Amino acid sequence: MSSCTVGPDYVRPTAPMSPDFREVSGWKVAEPRDEILRGAWWELFGDPELSALEEQVAFANQNVATAEAQFRQARALVESARSAFYPTAAIGVSVTGNRQSENVGGFTVSKHSYADLTMPLSASWELDVWGRIRRSVESAGASAQASAADLESTLLSAQAAVAQDYYLLRTVDTQRQLLDATAVAYQKSLELTQNRYEGGIASRADVVQALTQLETTQAQAIDLGVLRAQLEHAIAVLVGTPPAELSIPVAPLVTAPPPIPVGVPSELLERRPDIAAAERLVASANAQIGVAVAAYYPTVTLSATGGFEGSHLSDWFIWPSRFFSVGPTITETVYDGGFRAAQTAQARAAYDANVAVYRQTVLTGFQDVEDNLATLRILADEAEVQDRAVNAARESVEVTTNQYKAGTRSYIDVVTTQTTQLANEVTANNIHGRRLTASVLLIKALGGGWNAAELPDV
Repeated sequence: MSSCTVGPDYVRPTAPMSPDFREVSGWKVAEPRDEILRGAWWELFGDPELSALEEQVAFANQNVATAEAQFRQARALVESARSAFYPTAAIGVSVTGNRQSENVGGFTVSKHSYADLTMPLSASWELDVWGRIRRSVESAGASAQASAADLESTLLSAQAAVAQDYYLLRTVDTQRQLLDATAVAYQKSLELTQNRYEGGIASRADVVQALTQLETTQAQAIDLGVLRAQLEHAIAVLVGTPPAELSIPVAPLVTAPPPIPVGVPSELLERRPDIAAAERLVASANAQIGVAVAAYYPTVTLSATGGFEGSHLSDWFIWPSRFFSVGPTITETVYDGGFRAAQTAQARAAYDANVAVYRQTVLTGFQDVEDNLATLRILADEAEVQDRAVNAARESVEVTTNQYKAGTRSYIDVVTTQTTQLANEVTANNIHGRRLTASVLLIKALGGGWNAAELPDV
């Protein structure tokens, strides 16, 4: 009977693809090149605090819990569709009182009241001659696998969000540490200026300028507390903890961006759960075409009914009270006003739409990888230049301060060089944080070590 299955057999649609990622050129990747991410990808960063947070996401994040429940729902729908392969049986008991008219057909009925006691057992079985049921099960199974991939995509997104927020928080911690250290240096500059003012060497304006610079820096350090609190609260929600119960100790950003195995574009089709989900929905839509086409063919049903019927309890279950009927039924719709044609056209259009979504998802996946490869490559070059700028700014502050002490430079020159140094230090710190964030996003774009082979066989 399987040879009679109607509708197109599924073939994965083609997707636009390049032989390699363009932006990987000039970017240092992990060796060996054919290595792929596996398991707990966040361990690449070597940060125990981050690892402890990430391990809570899978069982505590509520979006992940929602996706997991939706997968169980989809898997139950597969079992519901598969049940149509088997006969349906029902049993019942009926006790009714009946009264007929005393005048039926022009003569008087001598006994017009009686009881009808029945206990029928019925069974029916639709033969899947044209594959309608098989296509329905195929569609439900592919949809369930798409739901499983959605679960993995939700989990990966939550894990990546935790890492992004965590490294942004650490960037804030480092900037706060930098501002606090700068405030200490500015305090010394204020004391130096006050001493020079008291000695008649510096003006009152120099003292006021030094005080303004110190308090402005202290205010900036305090203001970072708002962003840090918000990031800590966001991380708490991602790991399923009330914000009041999570406290992340302050620590500077010391993690270096890790080398990440990239692979080739063709591998991305198997490594990104969102691409796998889109492909499975194409398979589901393809099977629905077969379901629609099967409606053009006759429905063959085997049915049987039997049981006992009597008018008194005493003769209800005796052998002569038995009844039965059995036989096949073949039903063919001869006219439906174009309903089946419309259903088939709808199924084919839905398939075409899912193919387009799949191809767009593939293109978006390639874009994500290329974007973050470019970001990492460019930021690495920028970091080298910025580090040199920081060193030059530090030297400029030292030279200008010595010249101010010697009386050859004004205090405004000191303020200018100190402000330049702080701005460069902050920029270098932000670049470091952006590189780590781009590393997280690249891992997410590559699928986080997941593989389509992990989809459950439903």
